[in-house]
Amino acid sequence: MAEKTNLARRWVLLGGGAALVAGFAIREYRLIPQDYSGDQLDVAQAHQSAVSGDILLVDIRTPREWKATGIGQGAQPLDMRRDDFVSALLQLTDGDQSGPIALICARGVRSARLSNQLTEAGFTNIIDVPEGMLGSAAGPGWVRSGLPVETYSEGT
Repeated sequence: MAEKTNLARRWVLLGGGAALVAGFAIREYRLIPQDYSGDQLDVAQAHQSAVSGDILLVDIRTPREWKATGIGQGAQPLDMRRDDFVSALLQLTDGDQSGPIALICARGVRSARLSNQLTEAGFTNIIDVPEGMLGSAAGPGWVRSGLPVETYSEGT
């Protein structure tokens, strides 16, 4: 009887350990941005270019994230999870797929992935902001750099 209990305990520990390793692997995968071979800007350049009108800076995070940190001055909020994301983006660009569009998210992971997807979809001038709003290996990010943010409210 004790041998069965020890065997069951080993299987539970082994299963728990495997689940823990799998959880860490998935978490790390989600935090590693895809390679993006297109142009990139740091947050200061993105801010300056957006405010001057040289690029369309699109904050692709969620409304919950916009409420938490605000939206970078000069950026347009557009939740990347929207079913009509590409159509909404085309509305912001007046249908122009060749104009400079910079994407920013929290830490550069989603923006890199979406930059690749939009490039494959025919957009020819997508720019990634890999630092993101909160910082990443690419740099401190918009918020910690002290760049101006605007408060988000529903309907913005």
